[in-house]
Amino acid sequence: MSNGLTLYSYFRSSASYRVRIALGLKGLAAEIIPVNLLKGEHNAPAYRAVNAQGLVPSLVLKDGTVLTQSLAIMEYLDDAFHAPALLPKDALGKARMRALAQIIACDIAPLGNSGTQAYLTEVLGVSEPQKLAWLRHWICKGLAAFEAQLTHAGEFCMGDAPGMADCCLVPQVYNARRFGCDLSPFPTIVRIDEACAGLKAFQNAHPARQPDAPEGTV
Repeated sequence: MSNGLTLYSYFRSSASYRVRIALGLKGLAAEIIPVNLLKGEHNAPAYRAVNAQGLVPSLVLKDGTVLTQSLAIMEYLDDAFHAPALLPKDALGKARMRALAQIIACDIAPLGNSGTQAYLTEVLGVSEPQKLAWLRHWICKGLAAFEAQLTHAGEFCMGDAPGMADCCLVPQVYNARRFGCDLSPFPTIVRIDEACAGLKAFQNAHPARQPDAPEGTV
């Protein structure tokens, strides 16, 4: 089911990755338009006309409406396409799921995105080992908080079906592994990531399976 959706995405953007997962869980196909962050395509006037922030992802609806910010996009998908749900039905459950998602999307991911990394190295003159130390520190600090809050975990972050928090967690675990983080202190996170890896929605959203992924991407 496509519903005329178009997703502006970058294969390794964790925010794009989490929306691709959400689309897959909803059974929604979207045309993928790659935006190469490393080549600065997100700053081009043509893309700025789509997303004034110059960030990915951007989801364009059939009528041309543009949605930005990954959490807002996932909330829209949950409201517009009800099943399967990404958020619990009860207010307390929704708050818990959103809190987990926001640990990743608001507190961890921005400190390790490509723009932050470029500023560290190109403006502040941080060395590659120092940059990696920065990334590992903030990723592990955030994952420790996430692990501690998985008090309602089942097979997935909250119960026995994947939701918004799982959509956010898997891309962050992917990044943690890329940057050489030690995940042994986070056994519940590792277990949930393994459960997600068995689902088609997560498999198809993986960076290596994206149209803009260079050959050899893992």
